[in-house]
Amino acid sequence: MPIQLSRRQLMQGGVAAAAAGLAGTATAVSQGKTNDQAKRKVPRMETHTYKRVGKLEIKADVYRFDDDHVRPAMVWIHGGALINGHRAGVSGRVKKHALESGYVLVSIDYRLAPETQLPEIISDLEASFAWLARVGPERFHIDPKRIGVSGGSAGGYMTLTSGFRAKPRPKVLLSLWGYGDLVGDWYSKPSPHARHRSKLSRDEAYQQVSGPPVSDSRQRNGNGGTFYQYCRKTGIWPTAVSGWDPLKEPEKFYPYMAVKNVDANYPPTTMIHGTVDTDVPHEQSTMMAEQLKRHGVAHQLHSISNGEHGLAGADPATVNDAYRKAFAFFDKHLNS
Repeated sequence: MPIQLSRRQLMQGGVAAAAAGLAGTATAVSQGKTNDQAKRKVPRMETHTYKRVGKLEIKADVYRFDDDHVRPAMVWIHGGALINGHRAGVSGRVKKHALESGYVLVSIDYRLAPETQLPEIISDLEASFAWLARVGPERFHIDPKRIGVSGGSAGGYMTLTSGFRAKPRPKVLLSLWGYGDLVGDWYSKPSPHARHRSKLSRDEAYQQVSGPPVSDSRQRNGNGGTFYQYCRKTGIWPTAVSGWDPLKEPEKFYPYMAVKNVDANYPPTTMIHGTVDTDVPHEQSTMMAEQLKRHGVAHQLHSISNGEHGLAGADPATVNDAYRKAFAFFDKHLNS
């Protein structure tokens, strides 16, 4: 989402963590424990449909242990500008920490823009929490009063949004280079950054996302990434994902912006953000920190010097220390 790793590397990190778990199991067996006891140490992944819209199934991957212990849950929300991504894109660091901490890890899909617009995307977020509250205790042995949330980039936006839209309200949030604002110049005016270049015409860009609704970008025939680049080059992202003009009708976005909805009951929040991020400006996290402080909400902001989007270019030791502190904050409030 050390120095920035690719999604493939992050997922490989998750595989490595699973392999480490398997190695631990083998050791347990060699020490005389039964196969059944050892198996409980290795989480298994199950895919469930938490919502249907017409013929479209919106899914969640649940990583859980083969026992009946009641456990906290950590919900992961993938990034991708609300346009790209899918539930398999779990941060390797987050996955490793969640499973080593004995949490049930739930990674959700949600319908993607622009085929689906912002209010319905957030309705999927709300539905995923309602589903967890309804089936989680019996099916997954989740404690519904101990659910935390994490996500990166647009997943960080969704994480912060869950703090005032999701029910039950999460206990704690971990936002990785996320944002609580949708109408600022950074999104509603043409981007000055080289990473947001596009040679597509408007028609060519929209052809990439002209199919039926999808909740997993692997299901889309076109290239959502090139559509996103066009949106940032031209400054139309807020309109593309919502249908509203951020300059003429910004108030329509406010019910979906965490920076406008922090109050004293907002969950404790920890954030990690690079100071030279050219995709999501660092000030997005400082704006959230200001609102959290104003309302007396426990929070942290770990600003990573020289960190680009996903912390590329930052000092690995500094990144490791930030994650260590953020995970400690997350664990403390999830289990309080």
